[in-house]
Amino acid sequence: MTRFLFSLILLFSLTLSAQQLKSPSEFLGYELGTEFTRHHEVVDYYEYLAKAAPDRVKLTVYGQTNERRPLILAYVSSAENISNLEGIRLEHLKETKGEGTSDKAIVWLSYNVHGNESVSTEASMKTIYELLTSKSSYLENTVVIMDPCINPDGRDRYSNWYNQYKNTPNQVDPNSKEHHEGWWGGRSNHYMFDLNRDWAWLTQVESQQRLKMYNQWMPHVHVDFHEQGVNNPYYFAPAAEPYHEVITDFQRDFQVTLGRNHAKYFDANGWFYFTKEVFDLLYPSYGDTYPIYNGAIGMTYEQGGGGRAGLGIITANGDTLTLKDRIAHHYTTGISTVEVSSKNAEKLNEEFKKFYKNQNFKYKSYVLKGDEDKLKSLKSLLEKHQIQYGDLASGSYKGHEYATGKSGSMSVNGNGMVVSTNQPKGTLVTVLFEPNAKLSDSLTYDITAWSLPYAYGLDAIASSTLVAPQSAKENMVSTSVEKGTYAYLTDWNSIEDAKFLATLIKEGVRVRKANLPFKMEGKSFDRGTLIITKSDNEHKADYVEILHTTAQKFQKNLTPVSTGFVDAGKDFGSSYVQMITKPKIAVLSGEPTSTLRFGEIWHFFEQQLHYPITVLDGDYAKRVDLGEYNILILPDGRYGSYFNESQLADLKDWVRQGGKIIAMGGAIDAIDGDKGFGIKKKEMEKDSGETQPKPYEDWEREGIKSAITGAIFKTKVDNTNPLAYGYGKDYFTLKLGSSSYDYLQGGSAVYLEKDAKPFSGFAGSEAQKQISGSLVFGTEGVGRGQVIYMVDNPLFRGFWENGKLFFANALFMVE
Repeated sequence: MTRFLFSLILLFSLTLSAQQLKSPSEFLGYELGTEFTRHHEVVDYYEYLAKAAPDRVKLTVYGQTNERRPLILAYVSSAENISNLEGIRLEHLKETKGEGTSDKAIVWLSYNVHGNESVSTEASMKTIYELLTSKSSYLENTVVIMDPCINPDGRDRYSNWYNQYKNTPNQVDPNSKEHHEGWWGGRSNHYMFDLNRDWAWLTQVESQQRLKMYNQWMPHVHVDFHEQGVNNPYYFAPAAEPYHEVITDFQRDFQVTLGRNHAKYFDANGWFYFTKEVFDLLYPSYGDTYPIYNGAIGMTYEQGGGGRAGLGIITANGDTLTLKDRIAHHYTTGISTVEVSSKNAEKLNEEFKKFYKNQNFKYKSYVLKGDEDKLKSLKSLLEKHQIQYGDLASGSYKGHEYATGKSGSMSVNGNGMVVSTNQPKGTLVTVLFEPNAKLSDSLTYDITAWSLPYAYGLDAIASSTLVAPQSAKENMVSTSVEKGTYAYLTDWNSIEDAKFLATLIKEGVRVRKANLPFKMEGKSFDRGTLIITKSDNEHKADYVEILHTTAQKFQKNLTPVSTGFVDAGKDFGSSYVQMITKPKIAVLSGEPTSTLRFGEIWHFFEQQLHYPITVLDGDYAKRVDLGEYNILILPDGRYGSYFNESQLADLKDWVRQGGKIIAMGGAIDAIDGDKGFGIKKKEMEKDSGETQPKPYEDWEREGIKSAITGAIFKTKVDNTNPLAYGYGKDYFTLKLGSSSYDYLQGGSAVYLEKDAKPFSGFAGSEAQKQISGSLVFGTEGVGRGQVIYMVDNPLFRGFWENGKLFFANALFMVE
């Protein structure tokens, strides 16, 4: 066959294919880029393609969102590859063991993780259509996996809002309403979480369901499509420093290869772009870094636009940026990515295999011990990531000691666990467990510390030797109850204990707490011990059954006692043994709170603690009678003058009558010492020494001296304070900024000592001075009520597990 004839047949085939398949515009009934497509319409188009071209498109629903929208994946490839899709997958996965003979490139394209960065889902429809028609030659040796919308709830929130408020025709004036979303924009998911920060922590249902699919494929290349400010040109790889030190030379180099190919097309069109700035590769929970730590070429692509851009907007340069423009740019980098991957399929397979074969890390094992509930919680996370771990029964282990930040040893007596880097997920283990990530540059896009032993509140050793697991002795849990028992006792050490308590309270079971340690019947019990007596629950005929069922559900050991007379400490009738008040909780939302910080609280109550709250919007909250509630939570935010003098006086009167305020982050400034309560901002000592003016180009690096980019600090804990029940004498806090407050006399539950230094992560020299000798968590008694101050965020992104008990203590233990 002549080359001319072959080309003619190929052209005819492509033309016929294009005629058989409807383009997005033809299917939707409007030109792509002139409307925002709602999620169900996007799903309809993908379903249409799967029916029209079943030999080249396979569609699967991998889950659903909190608002019941489907999460879908489309597998796109040649007919031959689709017919052997499972075989290709299995052969590819052999490479994670350093084996296999796969010759196919696996490319995963993820769209719309941020709902109001809405162009990418539109671009995905153009991309899949062109892959099936004009660009089908790339699919001969490539499987493209497309997730057209990671965050359907956020995307529809934005699309519906925009369709409701836009002008007809759309208005490009940036002052128009259609360019200004309200407090709850479309960026986040249902619980206001940023799904692009959740890849490693898996707190959200979208992330959990997606990762199951990701682990089934482990692609060679993963792209996360985003948008940034309307005035920014396009961003694509290579990324900015810092690169994590585990990133391989090939991963670095291939980003450059891809970037040069993108640039070729952008140059031809006269489009502006930038590389090697802003978006680094360090924090492990992004859609670019998480795939990188699993062997892929992970990248973020950023188009100017986002929620402000709408269908079109005038930029600062006076140009008009349209949705069609944005689609064209994302389509171009998406297709370019597939093109380069197809041309380099052999190299991608070769290097992917090397990634898993040539692992050699400083620390070979991470040995952990601590509260059993915390160990279980960590094991649950590791299982979701398919990270292998083993149990440890006993032994002494040497290495880097997390508690001191120095070389030391740790004994395991009883239940412990070990996580080794000698496994396919060894690189990911290193990144998640390393005591302190190495920074090649202090200017980063996100937090610089996250080590799981600190996050989960576990004692740990990082060992340079390989530690073999042992069979640990299984703990026997006693949950049996009998009607004649005087009382049942159980400990208070973890968020699982808080869930147990919350369930009992919801069921109407009355529970007391011990405010002092005590001994009885040969056992010692600490502060916070829960005491459930027969006498308190005589009103509840089925209290024994409820207690038994709840203890089984949460695997809580119950110690039955036959008397309220203790051997040492305070008897059960003492004023030091208080009834826990049933919380009636209101949470402020809307302006002036942060959506992300409110969302963390909302998710904590509904998906973790499973305890009801009333959400009060800032627009009307000040008109609500707080007498109906005994707890008011003020999330972090920018309060400014939200409360006037009269409202602050009313708030203080409510606290005096027995109310409880939990003020978090920026909310503290709304009620601080200048506004009527006792907490005071810490005064920064002024440096009297003269300094030389700094060059203009150094201003950013000078500014970093006053910043803390998510660093871990060791704090002191007063665990006689009810806010700190269940904790030891130390706590590792994740500090996200340099806001600081003076100690509270008698109420400093958690605090930084003078000249505290970060154990992990970056904190600027001036910021360290600012927070030296400052409060972290504290309590202030006001009349019969309490104000609880949380300078740091114990619920940050839902992953700082060891902080959650402080929040539970604020609800249940502080009276």
